[in-house]
This record gives sequence, structure tokens and C-alpha cells, in this order.
Amino acid sequence: MLWTFQQKIWLYRHPIDFRRQIDGLVMFISAELKSDPTSGELFIFRNRQANKIKLLWWDETGFWLMYKRLEKNRFIFPAIDDESLEMTREQLQLLLSGIDFSKQKLFQKVTAKKFY
Repeated sequence: MLWTFQQKIWLYRHPIDFRRQIDGLVMFISAELKSDPTSGELFIFRNRQANKIKLLWWDETGFWLMYKRLEKNRFIFPAIDDESLEMTREQLQLLLSGIDFSKQKLFQKVTAKKFY
């Protein structure tokens, strides 16, 4: 499902209007971000208070819209900027866990060449 895909993950750092649902986010991705919402890439959006997050993903048959609202805490996002930030799956997991992913050192990617 979601965590098995190998496509890019994009975080739009500027807060958006959280009344937008699938169609509004699809139009925003296409018109404002100049990206293809049906590319299979994951698009992440935040609200102004940093306590809500929406994830939009196309799985070749339709759109998934995932939404999380924190009741007491806030997500830790990088500085607000109109540019999208490409993230790794590990960074997304840290973000969803409430950890500042921009300050975490990730393991270096390893490609095995010898097998025992």
C-alpha cells in the first residue's frame, strides 16, 4: 500500500486552506506546483497551526486522501517556503512521529553487491 511505493514524496511547506479536498488539491498540484497529481508521487500539505496534515496519493485507480489531526501537539516542519521539499520515506515517518526530520541524520543508502 502506501509505504511500499518508490515514487517521490513532496512536502509543500507553505500552509494551505484545509477546506480543500481531493479535487481542490489536485487542481492546486497541477496549476500551482506544475506537477502531475496522477504521477504516483505523494504530496503532503500542512495547515497554518501545524497540527493537521493531508497526504494525497494516486494509486493508478484513484486518489487516496489521508488526514491526521493532532489533539495536543504540533508537527515539526521546516521553515515556511513556497518551494516544495522532496522527502524520503524515513523523513516522512519521522514527521508523522513528531520528530524534526531536518535535524536527524539518516543512514546512507546501501546497495548490496556481494551475497554470501
